[in-house]
Amino acid sequence: MSEPEPQPRGVEHDLYRDTWVRYLGYANEVGEAFRSMVPAAVVWLSYGVSSSYVLADAIDKGKKAGKVPSHEAGRSTRVTVAVVDTFVWQALASVAIPGFTINRLCAASLYVLGTATRWPLSVRKWTTTTLGLLAIPFIVHPIDRSVDFLLDSSLRKLYPSMGKPSSS
Repeated sequence: MSEPEPQPRGVEHDLYRDTWVRYLGYANEVGEAFRSMVPAAVVWLSYGVSSSYVLADAIDKGKKAGKVPSHEAGRSTRVTVAVVDTFVWQALASVAIPGFTINRLCAASLYVLGTATRWPLSVRKWTTTTLGLLAIPFIVHPIDRSVDFLLDSSLRKLYPSMGKPSSS
């Protein structure tokens, strides 16, 4: 997880991209890393936190798109595109793909440790959790870029030509 980049003077800070709030989007990855050690309800709660972040960011981007002066027809289209693009991008890049990735990494490592070592279960679970947590910073940027490519190749081709939304 890289630190948010400092904004030049006069540029508005984005609460969902430039502050600690953005780390709420990683909650489900942390939940998945701890899946072998906590009740399933805790993991689902982590998905609730991440999904709330995604929804809040999409609403925020829609509000910002609505503040740009233009005629009403263009405004509603711009707001819709901003909300949809942000929601889909964030749902894929912050929740679905990283959650699946960490889940499978942890499940595979727990299985391999169970077959390849004689370590006690608690040690295997802590090792799996540690591996899951350590993987998070390494999966973020490749997933983000892959989701950009996916949306650029599909959904974003359907938008009216208004320029690429800044959801990612």
